[in-house]
Amino acid sequence: MQPIAGSLLIASATLADPNFARCVILVVDSDANGSLGLVLNRPTDTPVGEVLDQWQDMTTEPDVLFRGGPVELNAALALGSLRAAPPPSGWQPLAGSLGLVDLDSSPDFFLGRLAALRVYAGYTGWGANQLADEIEVGSWHVVPATETDLFSSAPDRLWGDVLRRQPPPLSMLATLPADANLN
Repeated sequence: MQPIAGSLLIASATLADPNFARCVILVVDSDANGSLGLVLNRPTDTPVGEVLDQWQDMTTEPDVLFRGGPVELNAALALGSLRAAPPPSGWQPLAGSLGLVDLDSSPDFFLGRLAALRVYAGYTGWGANQLADEIEVGSWHVVPATETDLFSSAPDRLWGDVLRRQPPPLSMLATLPADANLN
């Protein structure tokens, strides 16, 4: 199964890789050549203004950089939710009102047009069939995303929050302790 752009990957409770343990990932792109995503629940302590001062006032709380994944940590991607159409220059649509904001464009193009904005350092990536194989062995659960997930004010609770709203038995995973081996 290849997830579509705009869906969420929820890390299995037993996924031990520290880069992905209890991660919630938004799939940004996925096709036969591979997949790209952003980890939604790993805020850093670095305010967006320390790196991209011109975007600081437009970011959604918490207004810090998020660690989007282990790949290219020196690259920044911005996820936004468009409030008003038509889309401005520098907007790449993803799904519905969601899209990527070109951080090299002027923030003025987006004034009053964004309902939310998050900036991510790095991203996640998988080669052809790699993600489908990981899903098949149970490393990831694919679920629909809501805008509340993407711009959650409590990203540290996102893994459990997304699981709780899923139908059983997936919802029951939200009650597992951080170390699933203790259960």
